[in-house]
Amino acid sequence: MSFGFVAFHYPAPEHREEFVAECHKVAEAMRQQPGFVSVGVWVTPDGVAVVTTGAYESEDAFRATAGLAREMGATPDGLSDLEVRPREVHFLVSR
Repeated sequence: MSFGFVAFHYPAPEHREEFVAECHKVAEAMRQQPGFVSVGVWVTPDGVAVVTTGAYESEDAFRATAGLAREMGATPDGLSDLEVRPREVHFLVSR
């Protein structure tokens, strides 16, 4: 069963480009991990949210990659210094 996520992030407008650049750095690191399938970095048309997506071969592969993202500072507990409101993360399983 594949495992994935969709995360909505809300960076301050003055930090949006910096936030997107950091997301791309994390995405590139994820691409190198075992069990990785895909990753995406999106911005809503109104520019309010940065949306990240990821898909993995299994939940274990995701958890290993999430550990890497945490080491890179991409998944802090609470808000990052660039965000104005808490992120919303939704986990997904294939059926």
